[in-house]
Amino acid sequence: MADIQRISPEQAKKLMDEEGYVYLDVRSEPEYAAGHPRGAHNVPLLHAAAGGMKQNPDFLDVVRALYPRDAKIILGCRSGQRSMRAAEAMVADGYTGVVEQRAGFEGPRDAFGALTERGWGPAGLPVETNTPGASYAELRQKAGR
Repeated sequence: MADIQRISPEQAKKLMDEEGYVYLDVRSEPEYAAGHPRGAHNVPLLHAAAGGMKQNPDFLDVVRALYPRDAKIILGCRSGQRSMRAAEAMVADGYTGVVEQRAGFEGPRDAFGALTERGWGPAGLPVETNTPGASYAELRQKAGR
């Protein structure tokens, strides 16, 4: 498996602003709706379900339908775990322009609940709750799923 570049929230914003990267938020729909990086698209890796999270069986199909394999994509989640899994799946599927934003939206926490690295929100980067055309429902429809 190819090494996946992991970048800071500040580096992610710079790639979006200067190089046209798309931020793909792989958190669940409720997490995305509560606040996400400005301009981010939402394709959940996992769905919130009774008893916890469950795999989104359409994840790669929706991604394939919307983004060419050479697209410049930043993957982000809550703390960097789901986005790394999504990056591994996409790279294994032939995606070549994928980077993973470590620390995600909120940032990882230690065993005592203390933030160990600032995510997008705590770093003070632009956040919004509604990005027209970028919700999972809208993207799924566009992908014909």
